Amino acid sequence: MEEKKNLYPIRFIPVAERKPWGGDALIKKLGKEFTECDNDGNEVRLSKKDRIGESWEISDMGFIDSVVENGWLAGNTFGELMETYIERISGENVYRFYGRQFPVLVKFLDIQGRTPLQASPDDEVAGQRYDSLGKCRMWYVMEASDDAKIYMGFRHSISAQELYDRCIDGSIVEDLNTVRPHKGDWMLIRPGTVHAAEGGLLIAEVSESSDLDFSLCDWERGKDPQTARPVHLEEAFDIIDMGACDISAYQRCGSAGEGSPARLVSVPQFTVSRFDVKAPLKISKGQSGSFLIYIGAEGVADIQFPSSDKDGQSRMESCRVCKGGTVMIPADMQDFYIVPVERDTVLLEVMMEDIEEIDSYINPDTEPYLEGEDYGGAEEDGEKEDN
Repeated sequence: MEEKKNLYPIRFIPVAERKPWGGDALIKKLGKEFTECDNDGNEVRLSKKDRIGESWEISDMGFIDSVVENGWLAGNTFGELMETYIERISGENVYRFYGRQFPVLVKFLDIQGRTPLQASPDDEVAGQRYDSLGKCRMWYVMEASDDAKIYMGFRHSISAQELYDRCIDGSIVEDLNTVRPHKGDWMLIRPGTVHAAEGGLLIAEVSESSDLDFSLCDWERGKDPQTARPVHLEEAFDIIDMGACDISAYQRCGSAGEGSPARLVSVPQFTVSRFDVKAPLKISKGQSGSFLIYIGAEGVADIQFPSSDKDGQSRMESCRVCKGGTVMIPADMQDFYIVPVERDTVLLEVMMEDIEEIDSYINPDTEPYLEGEDYGGAEEDGEKEDN
C-alpha cells in the first residue's frame, strides 16, 4: 500500500494580465517575475514596460489555472490538485458545498490609470444565466498615492436611462461616491455595486472564483479604436444596484495588535482577517474544515510546519511569504507557526466559515401549523389530546 504523502504550504506561479490602466509596480515594487510564450512558442520574460494590471496568484478558473511552484507537487496545475486531493485541499465542508470548484480567487492589482466602471452579478443570477459563481470581492489597499481614488456605488438613486446616457458620454463619474484610499484601508464590494479606481494603487483582491465583470463605461479609452474594450451595459442593467450607496461598507483597518487577528470581512463567500505579526504565532486549525490562504501585505514571514524526511525523522520546514506573495495551507494540515522575519509584518488570512445552505423553498420563520387547520387540539407540550 502506497504511503499517504503529507500536503504542505503551497505557493503558485503568478500569471500576468496586461491592462491599459496597469503599470510596473508588480515587477518593480513586489519583485514579481512573469513569463509568457511568444508567437513562436518561445518563453519570454515580461518587463516594466508591459503595463501589467493584474497578477493572478491563486486561480482555479480553467482558462487561468495556477501552477504549483514548490515542493513535490511542483508543476501540477490547481485543477490537477483538485482532481486528486480535492477534500484534502479545500476541506470537507467546502467540498460539500462547492464540489470540484475551488471557491476563492486571489489577485494583486496595479492601478495607474483609471479602470473601467464595472459591476458583477450575485450567485443566483450567475448560476442561472452563466453556470458560474457570482462575484463578491474585497480590496485591501497595500499602497496608495496622494491622487488615488476609488469609486463605489452611486451618491444618489439613478434611473436606468440616466445610467445609460451618462455611461455613454462618460459623465457617470459625477454620480459616484469617491473615496480617497490610504495604505491599510479595505473595502467590501458586493455584487451589483458599480466600482472603479484610478491613480497609484496597489491592491490585494480576494473574490469568488468568477470572471463575471460587466464593464459599464471605459471612459476616454472607449472612444479610441486602439484602446476600446467591450462594454456590457445593456447586459448588466438588471444586476446593478441603482440606489444610493451607503459607503459605510468602506472601512479603515487599524493595527490588529500582537497575535490578535482583526476580522475585516465575514460573508458567506469568504472570511478575511488581518494579522500584525510581531512575534511567532502558533496556528491550531483544529476542526475548522477549511483551507487557509495567507497574503503578504507588508514585511516578511516564514510559515514553519512539521515534516519528516525519507527515513521518517521529524523536522521543521519553512515556507516564506513576502510582501506581494501568497501561500495556501491545505485543509488537512493542522498545527503550524507564523514567524516574522521583518518588523511590521502584516498578513491577510483567507478562509471559509461553516457553510449552511437553506432550502429556498423553506421559510424557517414559518409557523409549524397552517392557519385554520385542525390538528387534533395539540397541547402546549406538543402532544395531542386523547379522544
